Amino acid sequence: MSEFELEATGIVKRYGAVLANDHVDLAVRQGEIHAVMGENGAGKSTLMGILYGLQQPDEGIIRLCGKDVRFRSALDAIAEGMGMVHQAFKLFNSLTVRENITYGREPQRAGFIDRRAAEARVAELAARYQLAVDPKATVGKLSVGVRQRVEILKALYRDARVLILDEPTAVLTPQERDALFAVMRRLAADGRTILFVTHKIHEVMAVTDRVTVLRDGRVAARMATRETSEAEIVKAMTGRAVSLRIAKGTARPGAPVLEATGLTVANPGGRPLLDAVSLTVRGGEIVGIAGVAGNGQTELIEVLTGARPADAGTVRINGTDVSTAGVEAHRAAGLAYIPEDRAIVGTALPASGTANLAMGFHRHPPLARHGILDLAAMAARARDLIGRFGIRIASERLPVGTLSGGNLQKVVVARELAHAAPALIAEQPTRGVDVGAIEFIHGQLLAERDRGCAILLVSAELGEILALSDRILVMYEGRILADLPAAEADEQRLGLLMAGRTAAAAAA
Repeated sequence: MSEFELEATGIVKRYGAVLANDHVDLAVRQGEIHAVMGENGAGKSTLMGILYGLQQPDEGIIRLCGKDVRFRSALDAIAEGMGMVHQAFKLFNSLTVRENITYGREPQRAGFIDRRAAEARVAELAARYQLAVDPKATVGKLSVGVRQRVEILKALYRDARVLILDEPTAVLTPQERDALFAVMRRLAADGRTILFVTHKIHEVMAVTDRVTVLRDGRVAARMATRETSEAEIVKAMTGRAVSLRIAKGTARPGAPVLEATGLTVANPGGRPLLDAVSLTVRGGEIVGIAGVAGNGQTELIEVLTGARPADAGTVRINGTDVSTAGVEAHRAAGLAYIPEDRAIVGTALPASGTANLAMGFHRHPPLARHGILDLAAMAARARDLIGRFGIRIASERLPVGTLSGGNLQKVVVARELAHAAPALIAEQPTRGVDVGAIEFIHGQLLAERDRGCAILLVSAELGEILALSDRILVMYEGRILADLPAAEADEQRLGLLMAGRTAAAAAA
């Protein structure tokens, strides 16, 4: 009998001329927590999709407990004992916890669904793995952390022996993350096998037994976690040494540049989406906003950028009142914006690098003269930014839709920083990008701060908030619950605030 619960041997997957997986080998023992890491485009998602039956390999073999298997769909994988918790949860928000977990496999009695037996089974599973849930609760009303427990229980209900967790901590508070790690350890102790896909190296060091690193579609390294270091893992991912520390000098804040007073966005039938939010960002400082997704950050940024009108309140950029103005007026007043969604909001994927690197600034010199686009100036600006920001694109004439996520993000960052705007909103600036791109983007943000830019940073990564920010605001249920110097913050305190604890309770 094989010593490995799961083996993938010689996995090859091609998409036209792109070789996404190039003879990848992966071997995972029963009861271990095994990290799969790699930069954007390294082949992680493709490999996980193949293991879970979402895609079929062009070559290679998959074995479970020494038996060759071939998955035509995720249903085949589930039937063989595979489970997957996706980064974007696959739940019915209008149904109960019990209905989501047992869907399609409900216990029957006299030809009808036995709700009592289903609830008992869910409660037993939840108690066994200390995954506290209420089987009768409506999923749409649960916190993100509890919904993730429902996803895990859904897989366990189907008796998953191998569980793939895809970026499972992306939207969790530190306390929820630690609770998830405890669950992972209990599952492993019970003989379950866990594949942990993540960009967060400190989490790999904290919870995993072994690591497989992919680079350019191939296995670059295999290592036991306790015998390696963060620096070695990063070097295996990138092929070079990357600094994981951020050298940040002392901020020298100046006059207020971005100001909001009493911003309110109503929500008919519920609590306001924004509840009288006020904030100030001064030149030469980075103000971070921490909060669990869905607590008003999106609505706040929409109002501050002019994409959404507020029901009440004012916004001033560099002294100009833009409270009732649209996006163009906000940009004209001096606001640059790195949006959360680089593909839909931040770029036009079919358009060229030249066009994307000019967007929003193309009506004014040096990119336009007398109202007419200067195509030569636009192309020259694009080539300059491609070189300065290390964007990997063969020509500025190519559509940016051909770029990896990290390089697409660099296009957005390059465009927004190239014009020395006095204010910048950076929303999830490093989401989904690899460690090399993260290092670069962090350096650019700090350089902007040091030249006097006022930066509002929104990030789900508390490590990023703590490392870059000079002050930190915590949002909860549409309000700013706390405003504290970064020197007085840590993950524990921020996590409690993000969960709704008052500033005094979180400091205790």
